[in-house]
Amino acid sequence: MIRLSVRTPSREALVNVTRLLNEALSEMGLAEGVLHVYSPHTTAGVVIQEGADPAVAEDLMLRLAELAPRNHPGYRHLEGNSDAHIKTALFGNAVTVPVVGGRLALGTWQQVFLAEFDGPRTRELWLTPLVR
Repeated sequence: MIRLSVRTPSREALVNVTRLLNEALSEMGLAEGVLHVYSPHTTAGVVIQEGADPAVAEDLMLRLAELAPRNHPGYRHLEGNSDAHIKTALFGNAVTVPVVGGRLALGTWQQVFLAEFDGPRTRELWLTPLVR
């Protein structure tokens, strides 16, 4: 397993980590197989989404804010970040991506993002290569 550190810029952000993951694949020497990308955090997840148009990320974050507003009066978690836990639960903590020719085999518009919901922080992604 390889651990990547990613510094997030704000409380909420989708940070494109595709380039970092491809660089890690090169360092690992994984040419064919699968890469499992895991976020060991309860307030930051991982998602594959469109990376060409930044409006997609903006739309996602806007809708998440409507689904889980930051200061909802009904939250009981005392740390004040219940919304971040809910948003992470909706996104999930891991993705698994095929690797072909030493690079992530993503669709035309797809990119891999670290989804930050309680930053800014330095987060980790744990990478586990799987080979056949």
